[in-house]
Amino acid sequence: MTDRIVVSRYAQALVGYARETIGMDRMLADLTNLRDIMRDNPEFLSILETVEVTVLEKNECIDAVLNEGFSQEVKQFLKLLLAKGRIDKLPEIGEYIRARYSHEGEADAVLKTSFPLDTELIIKIKDALENKYRKKFKLYVDLDASLLGGVRITMGNKVIDGSVRRRLEDLKEKLTAVRLG
Repeated sequence: MTDRIVVSRYAQALVGYARETIGMDRMLADLTNLRDIMRDNPEFLSILETVEVTVLEKNECIDAVLNEGFSQEVKQFLKLLLAKGRIDKLPEIGEYIRARYSHEGEADAVLKTSFPLDTELIIKIKDALENKYRKKFKLYVDLDASLLGGVRITMGNKVIDGSVRRRLEDLKEKLTAVRLG
């Protein structure tokens, strides 16, 4: 099963569960707070992903870090991801949910860049997206050094990848095809 399908299925499962229990607003707020915790404390996700730490210890870590202000439903979801060996998909699942479900009439887009962008450039990118797709976007900016340069925009299932990393991968594929041909 591809990563995109896995992310989509887990995201839709959490959304369905949240709609029946805590509601979308609470779930989205918890995911936003969780994203902030992971951004400010990258070791949190590292602990959850490492094989040297037992599942019981990871569950205790989730309970300790997300002690106050987080719903039981989101904590249970994290523990489910741990049990199924999918905790590494957590950032993508959160991004997918925020992009797809956070605002009615306004779609979310995540702009990943390897370096901070000028506010004017961010506004131009947002305007270009809104003109192209004829809808309003709420644009989130995330720094991701692994892109090497350029930008990558995710809007639900759609990805516009103008990163240097992607261009290098495309060039590698072309060069490999030329050598084989």
